[in-house]
Amino acid sequence: MEKKSTRVAYGETLVKLGKINKDVVVLEADLSKSTMTAYFKKEFPERHINVGIAEADMVATAAGIATTGKIPFVSTFAHFAAGRAFDQIRNSVAYPQLNVKICPTHAGVSLGEDGGSHQSVEDVALMRAIPGMVVLSPADAIETEKMIFAVADYKGPVYVRLGRLNIPVLFDENYKFEIGKAITLTQGDDVAILATGLMVSEALEAAKLLEEKGIKARVINVSTIKPLDTETVLKAAK
Repeated sequence: MEKKSTRVAYGETLVKLGKINKDVVVLEADLSKSTMTAYFKKEFPERHINVGIAEADMVATAAGIATTGKIPFVSTFAHFAAGRAFDQIRNSVAYPQLNVKICPTHAGVSLGEDGGSHQSVEDVALMRAIPGMVVLSPADAIETEKMIFAVADYKGPVYVRLGRLNIPVLFDENYKFEIGKAITLTQGDDVAILATGLMVSEALEAAKLLEEKGIKARVINVSTIKPLDTETVLKAAK
């Protein structure tokens, strides 16, 4: 099975987006080779801003840029975005509902040699708690591309949680993503497994193992963490 990281898909999609939308601007905090925003920098250096190791300044700058009608995409590691820049995300972006897209990479604990200091396990809780913030987590590279285009069209602050690892490509180009909608990937009435991000592929593998034991599992891709698709979740629970 083909594997690809969501951070690479993100970088590639920014270039595609930049070619058709001149209002897209990308900001980063000296990590463009890791977040893959270097792809955008190469194609559109005049629309790429490296603020240095200053995540709070980066978010505040993005907020200012958003007031001019531009669409700023902000990237660093998830731990730094949700941690160091939380106050700016809360007060400078979410409170005035500015059109800033916060797209950090290296989320979760699957960081390999980057180690514990870079592991982000609090970011989902922090971002969900902010009123008006949309929180997304793609399951693979294809969904990442569809998601980033949808995020660019959405008016308001969005947090997109991206990963470092190469993970299975689950979908094809016909896959449709919609903010606020969970997708049922397998049918089953014995148990329901709700997963998000890189755990979706793991959930599908678990469903196969359960099927060998005669247990039918319904696997649901919850790529929109907030607003949660409560209709699909409640249906699975019945």
